[in-house]
Amino acid sequence: MAVPDTPTPSGDDALTSFAALLTAEGQHLLAALRDHDPARELAAVTRLRRDHPAPLVTAAVAQARLRQRAVAKFGAEDAARMYFTPDGVEQATRTGVAAHRAARFAAGGVRSVADLCCGVGGDAIELARAGRTVLAVDRDPLTCAVARANMAALGLADRVEVRCADVTEVDTGAYDGVFVDPARRGGRGGRGGRIFDPEAYSPPLSWAVGAARAAGAAALKIAPGVPHEAVPEDAEAEWVSYGGDVKEAVLWFGGARSGAPHTARAVRATLLPGGATLTGEEAREGAGAEDAVPPVGPVGRYLHEPDGAVIRAHLVAEVARATDGRLIDPSIAYVTSDALVRTPFATSYEITDVLPFHLKRLRALLREREVGTLTVKKRGSAVEPEELRRKVKPRGPHAATVFLTRVAGAPSMLLGHPA
Repeated sequence: MAVPDTPTPSGDDALTSFAALLTAEGQHLLAALRDHDPARELAAVTRLRRDHPAPLVTAAVAQARLRQRAVAKFGAEDAARMYFTPDGVEQATRTGVAAHRAARFAAGGVRSVADLCCGVGGDAIELARAGRTVLAVDRDPLTCAVARANMAALGLADRVEVRCADVTEVDTGAYDGVFVDPARRGGRGGRGGRIFDPEAYSPPLSWAVGAARAAGAAALKIAPGVPHEAVPEDAEAEWVSYGGDVKEAVLWFGGARSGAPHTARAVRATLLPGGATLTGEEAREGAGAEDAVPPVGPVGRYLHEPDGAVIRAHLVAEVARATDGRLIDPSIAYVTSDALVRTPFATSYEITDVLPFHLKRLRALLREREVGTLTVKKRGSAVEPEELRRKVKPRGPHAATVFLTRVAGAPSMLLGHPA
């Protein structure tokens, strides 16, 4: 049985509670809870409260929970030594993504970076590990205390200065590069839902772009759903996915960007953890824009599903060229080809059936082939995958993938399996 959640302390109480965890007694409690089983948490807490103050035990248990959640982003070894806040775990950059960004700064010859809106320090950690000197800035006192403790815990305090301040008032002139990660959630502590208007970021996107342009090299993290027309012409826009999930978009400026700065908007899709990168340019209107539109044609033997970062970066045409393929519909990001040409930027499937959308026909086909494991993918269809599975009731020893989509404008079903 787990201990019921308790209200999170705020303000000075939160700082005092966190400071207690850094004492010898707090460290002893955290060590005792390192490998605790959440299902046996009540017994552990009851035992620990016999010898330690109840508020300290509560704080240690809360921190142990956060460390377990953080393993997915930071790995078991680092997460067990680091400190977190609930928002810090939720909003922190995954280690692999932060390491990729740090490597790009290093490759651009950037030796020192001002990390603005640093949170609990995920990016600052990887910048320091890449040999950069870092100024990490956040306006929240508790977040700064946590970030400072993380640098000490990971042996990086000599490379990272943590400063509690309003990022708009910090002079970054002494640093080669600037990284800005504006808050993109509203409400107290960023728990009020996602913000879709870039000017409602904290600080606003316009301020962040100005700070980036003033630096010799800069990166600005934004929501991956940002419209391309909002990307400044002098920036390179990079969409990053990890394990197939799009994690973020980053605008690169100055010495940190690539691509021709005045002829086109440079775009890039990066797939982690492998590191495959696809680059291209968005031509200005009337300047070769027709070359960016893939041909459209009938469904061939193979279907290629581009990675989400490739789609966000508007680089599906590059996948079509790489696979000698074509789109199945002008508005759908599925590429088809007659021969199998593999690319790291798309998952390939062999298609066995191309049918008009018809639920009863699909159910009969799946029963005939004894398909019990059905993967449902959709693009351009209003049908929900779980609703479809419930209605067709797949049974049997075989597996298949069905794509609910449009082919030449018509609702269609494509049945197949991974190539």
